[in-house]
Amino acid sequence: MKGNKDKKKDNQKTATALPAAYGMPSVALSDDANLERYIRSVQAFPLLSAEEEHEFAVAWRDARDKFAAEKLVSSHLRMVVSVAYDFKNYGIPISELIASGNLGLMQALSKFDPDRGFRFSTYAMFWIKAEIYDFVLNNWSMVKIGTSANQKRVFFNLARAKRALGIMDNNLSDEQTKQIAEYLEVPEQDVTRMSRRISARDLSLNRPAYSDESEGTDILSNLADDSESIEDRIEHLQFRKFGHELLHKHLASLPERDREILVARRLSDPALTLEQLSEKLGISRERVRQIEERAFTKLQSLILADANKA
Repeated sequence: MKGNKDKKKDNQKTATALPAAYGMPSVALSDDANLERYIRSVQAFPLLSAEEEHEFAVAWRDARDKFAAEKLVSSHLRMVVSVAYDFKNYGIPISELIASGNLGLMQALSKFDPDRGFRFSTYAMFWIKAEIYDFVLNNWSMVKIGTSANQKRVFFNLARAKRALGIMDNNLSDEQTKQIAEYLEVPEQDVTRMSRRISARDLSLNRPAYSDESEGTDILSNLADDSESIEDRIEHLQFRKFGHELLHKHLASLPERDREILVARRLSDPALTLEQLSEKLGISRERVRQIEERAFTKLQSLILADANKA
């Protein structure tokens, strides 16, 4: 198995190779000047309308049209940069975060289905954040080994929780630990364990962020902002993906006519009217309504039963 350094090199190599194939500016991000040039270059690409996104996505999916892929990728590079800067306080160079985000963008391109009804920009945002989120976790020594989901939640949200609760101490008391655990909805032992790991890091997170200690703020206070945590966003994505899988699985188990009516009435935009389905299927509007309600109730029961097993 490759170590993290090897994996990091492979990711950077891939992020460098992909731009050449899909129209990303091939600018090295090794120093501030090059990074600034890169950011200026990606801002020059025009944004796409929803219609243009769909057109290019269909062309890429159906014909592997490289021009369409280039348009989709280049128009979203500025979004990668924006997301990367959201993670700037985790001690990882912006250039590496951008490279990781570009990999997420390419993942989105390879997996996007324009017929699902989502915009590519929305879909790509989740993949970009997921890739950067994973990159941060794999490159912080305190969370590389033996870190549970609850501890990761504490890692990304400890500073936010302390600010919200008015806790200024770095060495948490039992009462403060309890307050944070309740705020983050995690066990107290996870707060204690992660807090100790943060304090024990080789580079102290409580070291002043600037050279003048009298004016500097500690690095720990900059670790998180007040917005929704990245972990929560990824959890939402995973939950929605699970929901889509259950929906498609149990839709297939419905009788064909039930499925057709349910999809047309509740899963289509715009939805067909009872009158339209009545004419199409040769049955009364009331019968269409009854079948819709029956199919929806059955689908709901199947999904809930399956979800409770998970």
